[in-house]
Amino acid sequence: MIKKIIVSFGLLFSLSSNAQEGTASPYSFYGIGDVKFKGTVENRMMGGVSVFSDSIHLNLQNPAHFASLQLTTFSVGGSSLNTTLKTEEAKEKARRVTLDYLAVGIPMGKLGVGFGLIPYSSVGYKINRSVRDAGGNVLEQTGYNGIGGINKVFLGMAYKITKKLNFGVDAQYNFGTIETTSFRIETGVQDGTIEENFSRISGLNFNAGLAYETKIKKKYTLFGSLVYSPEANLKLANERTITVDDQVDEQPVSNLTLKLPSKIAFGAGFGEVKKWLVGAELTLQQNSDLKNRFSDISGVVFENSTRYSLGGYYIPNYNSFSSYFERITYRGGLRFENTGMVIQNKSIEDFAVNFGVGLPFGGTFSNVNIGFEIGKRGTKYFNLIEENYFNINIGLSFNDKWFVKPKYN
Repeated sequence: MIKKIIVSFGLLFSLSSNAQEGTASPYSFYGIGDVKFKGTVENRMMGGVSVFSDSIHLNLQNPAHFASLQLTTFSVGGSSLNTTLKTEEAKEKARRVTLDYLAVGIPMGKLGVGFGLIPYSSVGYKINRSVRDAGGNVLEQTGYNGIGGINKVFLGMAYKITKKLNFGVDAQYNFGTIETTSFRIETGVQDGTIEENFSRISGLNFNAGLAYETKIKKKYTLFGSLVYSPEANLKLANERTITVDDQVDEQPVSNLTLKLPSKIAFGAGFGEVKKWLVGAELTLQQNSDLKNRFSDISGVVFENSTRYSLGGYYIPNYNSFSSYFERITYRGGLRFENTGMVIQNKSIEDFAVNFGVGLPFGGTFSNVNIGFEIGKRGTKYFNLIEENYFNINIGLSFNDKWFVKPKYN
């Protein structure tokens, strides 16, 4: 059954990763787009905290956690993104539905293996502007559209060095396309102008992680986590065309190599396993090395970014036979980050509150995780855009035992 589920979602993901528009943010015009992946639904509900080792849930932020799995786990997650975009003069609403990740984790004794696909960043915006005279007649129309993004296929492996310490690495292949279009039409000018920019993106990067846990007074557990991603290169094959009166003119543009910034994340957690846990995490990323896809894109500079995460979970009674609600996992968290973009000399910041529940399937270890995210990014002042968002995240985690040697032939 689980193999059929994997094949079905694999086909769905292959279609969605090529076709989905995963953001409605004008800020996705810059850099490599709007970085969407912030962990599985379980981690995202806790503000992105990923320090906890879990035997039945995948942790895609630290590859060391693959060695903590005790059951083969298949995870898939998606989101409904609802955004209100504001300026000092206008307000618009946008809605997107996206598939966020598809992954499998397999325990092999002290080893753990994970692989999957993740839509990492997205470009998706539509901006139209009209200039009118005093009588309301249109003098000029301009428009800006963008679509595409970067996907990751990854393979990771972890080893349990001791009962307290795991080490893991993963390799990620990045691929995708980004297409942006701008047009301008003026009254009295016969022909409008359309400029199209196209980038085909590819490149490899790696992550390495440590996960530590130790008992304190038998009842409580202390967790620690460290993840490092070295700087990597993304190769961009660029094309540009300008169309005037149906005449297409190919413009010479240079292919580029962008630096995917190095990143380090470390955190700690404390609590009573299968009852409650609370943790915090700090992520530092060298975003000042990031550039735009074309050398003539202006209006933004990049700075190093920092993300703070705080969250945890609570389970009233994980093995209760009398009450289903006591077996539900309740999660919550906070996240704050400066995104690394500086526009109009203003750092673009992002703050969110997360909460949700994990609902078990009857007497199995499989579960449905439902999360909610309320947040704000940017500002409507300084000629910028404020994004107020409400996201609904849904994740499925299926668990089973594989590679079990039969006792009888």
